[in-house]
Amino acid sequence: MKISRLIAASIATMGLASFAGNVHAQTLKKVAESNKITVSYREAAVPFSYLIGTRKPVGFAVDITEAVIDDVRAKLRKPNLEVAWMPVTGQTRIPLLVNGTYDLECGSTTNTAARGKEVSFSTSYFYTGTRVLVKKDAGIRSYADLARKTVATPAGSTNEKVIRKYSDDHGLDIQIAPGKDYGEAFSLVEGGRAAALALDDVLLFGLRANSRDPASLDIVGDPLQVEPYGCMVRKDDPEFKKLVDGTIARLMKSGEFARLYAKWFEGPIPPKGVRLDMPMSEQLKANLKARSDQPAM
Repeated sequence: MKISRLIAASIATMGLASFAGNVHAQTLKKVAESNKITVSYREAAVPFSYLIGTRKPVGFAVDITEAVIDDVRAKLRKPNLEVAWMPVTGQTRIPLLVNGTYDLECGSTTNTAARGKEVSFSTSYFYTGTRVLVKKDAGIRSYADLARKTVATPAGSTNEKVIRKYSDDHGLDIQIAPGKDYGEAFSLVEGGRAAALALDDVLLFGLRANSRDPASLDIVGDPLQVEPYGCMVRKDDPEFKKLVDGTIARLMKSGEFARLYAKWFEGPIPPKGVRLDMPMSEQLKANLKARSDQPAM
């Protein structure tokens, strides 16, 4: 009898644990019960998500996040839903999402198969590739010129993996200087502690545009790979992923997505009113219709 009770108790405990895990994955249920959604932002990912002073973040991905929040409010019939904004870095964005600290990340995160084992990604809303930013007077015009030099890159980023592999494949003996985020990695180049910054090309254009002396900086090298950006949600939560995908599809079909793209990539952006002048890529134009969520190859 005691053994039977023990087995029954164990089964019940396992069932409760399983139920708790399922509830944890159900973002809309969690948000509805707490009347609060927590979303993340990056502090220096121009023009996707960045801070101007101490105010709320702005950017292309922030506008997409706001659109998702509007659809969550409509879905749950909670017009007064509380919204909390949480800063994340390349190292914290996945673990804090997985453990439930926040609920949605729309930023500059590449959809990869490896990350797909921990989180799910929405429809891709941008495509980019790794290039390097250098000082114009450094004499660096190609990746070969980085041989035996120090290259800064955000710790844990796909850019770090790409530049390491390129260095190994071509025998360049590049020394990697990891920064905790985009801003810190960029400061290593500005301060002369690194010869170059390896990062997604669009982020390099943004950092250069908002630097103290944009004319002194150059972006060189062909993109080393094509990477799709998407919003991250917790795995095993198809209901919330469907809502996020639906928001992006709504923006793409209505023309609002193209308007937002023109605002942040082709027009003057805060705080200095500089222009990135980056026309929409052919991959992204195609995805306005295909609306794929496939990871980087």
